[in-house]
Amino acid sequence: MSPNESNHPLFAPRTVAYSQSEMTELVLPNDANILGNLLGGRLMHFIDLTGAIAAFRHSRSYVVTASMEHIDFIRPVHVGDLIILKASVNRAFTTSMDVGVKAWVENAQNGVYLHVASAYLVFVAVDKEGRRVQVPPVTPETAEEKRRYEDAQRRREHRDNEAARRKAVAAKQ
Repeated sequence: MSPNESNHPLFAPRTVAYSQSEMTELVLPNDANILGNLLGGRLMHFIDLTGAIAAFRHSRSYVVTASMEHIDFIRPVHVGDLIILKASVNRAFTTSMDVGVKAWVENAQNGVYLHVASAYLVFVAVDKEGRRVQVPPVTPETAEEKRRYEDAQRRREHRDNEAARRKAVAAKQ
């Protein structure tokens, strides 16, 4: 049986829960700016790693980051805080996956959790030579997962429209 056949176990639809990932990091002085706040780039690194793990689990192949669609920095994270990141594959297309990542801060002394950032990323599954490979579909189960699944399609359409617009502008120059 060819691995590209849709009934192959590697391409069986997967639930969102199947590939969710979670990462916790302690914010250290080396991660912070001179005000003692976590650097935005460092947070983006944590988001990329957590999202990549979810995409890897879903696809069971190597993944590369194609884009960070959107990121909201909601509040600062301070040295000594614990940052908890959770990622889910919202939707899978032929070779790419839309992944959402949320980050919370936990004050280690009082146990208070606050939402600090959210991001959407696109990962592409590749083989050892860097060629794109097919990924299994996502089966959303909850109302929230279904909403995110539909939102992922809208983000894809927006990306496609923006790419076409840029191509048209470049052709006129």
